[in-house]
Amino acid sequence: QVQLVESGGGLVQAGGSLRLSCVASGRTFSNDAMGWFRQAPGKEREFVAAASWSGGKYYADSVKDRFSISRENAKLTVYLEMNNLQPEDTAVYYCATRGDCSGYGCYVGYLFWGQGTQVTVSS
Repeated sequence: QVQLVESGGGLVQAGGSLRLSCVASGRTFSNDAMGWFRQAPGKEREFVAAASWSGGKYYADSVKDRFSISRENAKLTVYLEMNNLQPEDTAVYYCATRGDCSGYGCYVGYLFWGQGTQVTVSS
């Protein structure tokens, strides 16, 4: 059983930055892709970013110039650096994991999820 615990959310003004962290436990990090998703009130959960085990990085168009995903495999941790945050980025952010992937495969098919961390951006 995989456990994922997110942290780093909070309240920030528009234009500000936050860094989210997600620590995995319960199984090896090897060969897993890690992703970040978000869900705003009244909306469906959407893909934000993913980092494959093989080194690929993938972003939603809405964040690709502002957010950066990275992973520190020795610490079983994946990060999401978020810059120039806007009110439309307000959401609960979830970390998730799946087997390794590439291309569009990294946008879907996640098996294990964290409980989420709230990000609120004020205007």
